[in-house]
Amino acid sequence: MYQKRCVWPGKDSLYLSYHDDEWGLPCRSDPLLFEFLILESAQAGLSWITILRRREQYRKAFADFDVKHVSDFTESDIERLMGDSGIIRNRAKICSAIANARCFLQVQEEFGSFSDYIWDFVDGVPVVNCWSTAADVPANTELSRCISADMLVRGFSFFGATICYAYLQSMGLINDHLEACYRRLECLEQVRPH
Repeated sequence: MYQKRCVWPGKDSLYLSYHDDEWGLPCRSDPLLFEFLILESAQAGLSWITILRRREQYRKAFADFDVKHVSDFTESDIERLMGDSGIIRNRAKICSAIANARCFLQVQEEFGSFSDYIWDFVDGVPVVNCWSTAADVPANTELSRCISADMLVRGFSFFGATICYAYLQSMGLINDHLEACYRRLECLEQVRPH
């Protein structure tokens, strides 16, 4: 049965599955929040589908997104990743992922969890926007600029205001499903496990 959805997935089956099953679903799971921190940061300057198609290889390359394991990566791991054609072989992004893992652990230590830290910016409740068309959706907002600035001060990199906004959308801190999209209300009714 046809259901009206956001236009950005087009007809790509991987994109459709991501939109229908994951995007915008409120996430309070630190492992998943870390996974998407790596993936969204890798996206900088690229399309999201480019990263989504490499997600499984990123999972293999980055120790199943185990934050402690990634934080312990060494120069030999960087060289291994630079030789992995299944991921984006950008040394700055690879080094950033490792450094961001260390920053992620520091945030967990300070706040108890990364989830507690990031969700505090929205008082624990998703921001629900009411967009009629994709053209209405901003690239970044005051909220994403604020969070990005705070994270940059904490040492995170490749996480500017626009990447931050995409992250907030994907992790459900912001519900940007269009008003006519069937997933808009579904995401309001669901919460990912802690």
